[in-house]
Amino acid sequence: MRTLLVVDDDRAVRYSIRRMLEDMDVKVLEASSGEEALELLAEEPEAVLMDVRMRGASGIETLREMKRLRPKLPVLIMTAFGTTETAIEAMRDGAFDYITKPFDVRETHRAVEKALEAGRMMQGPVKLPGTEGEGDRMIGSSPAMQRVYKLIGQVAASSVPALVRGESGTGKELVARAIYQYGPRAARPFMAVNCAAIPETLLESELFGYEKGAFTGATSRRIGKFEQCDGGTVFLDEIGDLSAATQAKLLRFLQTGEFQRVGGNATLKTDVRLIAATNKDLEAAIRQDSFREDLYYRLNVITLELPPLRERKGDIPELVSYFVARAARETGRRIEGVSPEALARLTAYDWPGNVRELENLLERLVVLTDADSISETDLPEGLRQDLPRFGGARVDLPPEGIVLEQVESGLIEEALRRSQGNQTAAARFLGISRSTLIYRMRKFGLK
Repeated sequence: MRTLLVVDDDRAVRYSIRRMLEDMDVKVLEASSGEEALELLAEEPEAVLMDVRMRGASGIETLREMKRLRPKLPVLIMTAFGTTETAIEAMRDGAFDYITKPFDVRETHRAVEKALEAGRMMQGPVKLPGTEGEGDRMIGSSPAMQRVYKLIGQVAASSVPALVRGESGTGKELVARAIYQYGPRAARPFMAVNCAAIPETLLESELFGYEKGAFTGATSRRIGKFEQCDGGTVFLDEIGDLSAATQAKLLRFLQTGEFQRVGGNATLKTDVRLIAATNKDLEAAIRQDSFREDLYYRLNVITLELPPLRERKGDIPELVSYFVARAARETGRRIEGVSPEALARLTAYDWPGNVRELENLLERLVVLTDADSISETDLPEGLRQDLPRFGGARVDLPPEGIVLEQVESGLIEEALRRSQGNQTAAARFLGISRSTLIYRMRKFGLK
């Protein structure tokens, strides 16, 4: 369960917030002063919700000390409606965002959720193969993934824009976090914005901020992600969904580091590293005049291509082992693993939703299975269909206990036989790339 630290010297306010967040699956720690809040940082909260005005150390003073002790901890500031300028100053001192009293329940939920998510992204380490410790791991030893790991190491050391491309569910956010955490800006903020999840009319304000009176409902100045993240990294997911107007403003920002808030005339400057991601064909979007070619070249300084799971099926056993062990640990279940038959089915499936689909399925199976391992009968019906056929010949599962490498080797041999040795046709049968097929053939000593 995620943990939120609520800091306010008014007990009634703390109680009100706790009740407000009951349906969010959040553990609430309470502190009545700044001094007590600093002590509770030992409980490792993912985010903090703190009042500006308190007896003893003020919220601003406490914020500065929190940022010194835990620079990447997201701190939400609470302020009365008429004192939002104080909250804006707090954001310049490192606050994540602010909410005004009296609280709007929906707005409070949204702000807390965003702060907790930002805390997860900044604090949760991404471990590349060969590194130890807890955290989210990037799994896979296929040549395609080895190239991704190498690029992450090369890209992380610089501050140039990076573009992460791949189908939905391939792990683009994980790559962006790895670039951030292994780079020189790891001690500074990391802000993620899903361009497809924010209405077009609000996205420009989210990125660049706005001035009071810029539009209906703009009752005070708002600092945007680029200004708030000075010295840090901004991750723009689904960049292909940007409107033409926002594309133009983003291009100018990438060229000069300068921007204007919506409704403002002052030119502001900030130092932000941009990582973008997309599952769209940007070249096709350029041809259709829905994406700017000059912005594409600005973003595409370094590109990391994530392969779909169907093109690196050799990584599936390792992914299965990792996700089952993690889900068992998080749910307290005693699951030893997956049966050979179930693993063969999982390996044969094409996974249109990629790694995310596999992860979600295994988490569900760990919770629902009554046995100490996941068997073939636990799998959804779609995964229990016959394995692929080559030239009309059915490939049956081998006897129980045979190792997965023999299953893979047999499938590859059958595909090569039915395609009369044509590697491109065999790779198409198997749903993998020719380079992946050649790699697997060398691994198993096949000619």
